[in-house]
Amino acid sequence: MQSNTANHDLKSRENPPNPRVLLVGYNGANNTGSEARLLAIIEDVRSLLGPQVEITVPTLNEENLRRYLAEDEHLHIAPIPSIFFLAIDKLVKQHDLVLLVEGSCYMDTWTSALLWAFLWATHSAHRQNKPCVAYAVDAGELSPLNRWLVKREASKTDLIITRTRHALERLQKIGVTAPITSTADCAYTFQEDSKDQDFLNSLWPEASEGTVGLAVVDFSLWPVVIRPWGREENLYKWPYYFSRSPERMKIREKLMEGWARTADEIIQKHHKKVVFICMEELDQPLAEDIQERMENKDKCRIVSSRQYNASQMTSMLSGLDLLVTSRYHSAVLSLRAGVPQIAVAHDPRLTSLYQDLHLYQDYLLCHDDPHLWEDLQGKINLLLGDSDLQKDKLEPGLSQQLTLSQKNRIILGKFLKEKNIIS
Repeated sequence: MQSNTANHDLKSRENPPNPRVLLVGYNGANNTGSEARLLAIIEDVRSLLGPQVEITVPTLNEENLRRYLAEDEHLHIAPIPSIFFLAIDKLVKQHDLVLLVEGSCYMDTWTSALLWAFLWATHSAHRQNKPCVAYAVDAGELSPLNRWLVKREASKTDLIITRTRHALERLQKIGVTAPITSTADCAYTFQEDSKDQDFLNSLWPEASEGTVGLAVVDFSLWPVVIRPWGREENLYKWPYYFSRSPERMKIREKLMEGWARTADEIIQKHHKKVVFICMEELDQPLAEDIQERMENKDKCRIVSSRQYNASQMTSMLSGLDLLVTSRYHSAVLSLRAGVPQIAVAHDPRLTSLYQDLHLYQDYLLCHDDPHLWEDLQGKINLLLGDSDLQKDKLEPGLSQQLTLSQKNRIILGKFLKEKNIIS
């Protein structure tokens, strides 16, 4: 295994006056969490390197990325192809610093291809003697092959900052030898626009009567697999296809039935409105199908990242009476408003967060628990009956997570000084 002792002294090379920073992540997917992270990280980079720093954001989805990221003379959007190896290699060569900015960095829950893109960026940076930092990232489930790849390639990273202590421990257990420290997710420092305050009520005035948010995920789609061909309805972006199967469609059917019953009971028993929160646009078809199953469709709305940006979605989350979520970043972005929450988890990210918030024992449910829907309804009844039940955990949890998140910029600043990128 190669060590991390290579000298990445940028000022010793002939560079333009402004450092060039490459942000490698899940950019342009109409994903609220990735959007909030990206915008917060751009602020961190500019605060440390100045407003003239040259920042490049590569993406498979240029049109989507331009919805929320304004390109200017110092901020550049770089479209890359689905087979990304050569494009990433070239971009790394053109830049002075590589930041891995995707939260779900070291896991193959969604697709191995995404993991390989981040590992390839690290590999390319190491080979080209460019400093590389994984910036407030997570680690989760990995196949044996991907564990071996992470151990080999992530060890070439100059610095890994994980967003939970549990992610740090997972990487160390795998055998990653790069310097690792743990903080919290960048999205805690994301600030919504003041014009988006009270967004939910302005969008849906009836929501002022009280609203429960359900952030759903279609578990049956994942992981995305690499195939030379497949059914058009399963195509994500060639050569990536959703891994549908008869068994997975049964899972989806159970999800629709369970969420529809849950939403109807919230409306009928607690006289609340329900908003389905699509933190990624891929969640929207499931939300629409659930709504079709409901008896009380007129008292339910769908709010999707396909239409609304991270500022609007964050404001909407802050206006809820209760959040039931399968999405990590809806839990994070609602925390600042002290919204009571319950997780229906399907990977280690929510599990790790709820352990940090001390909500794991009482308010985290596994998506394949045989008593999921009965237990979920019981917890919904409990929190809607007393909204202060989690107060002693949410307030100190937010304070701790925000303090840790603010350390990301400090740690990056120290790294940049060590590499003579800033004085």
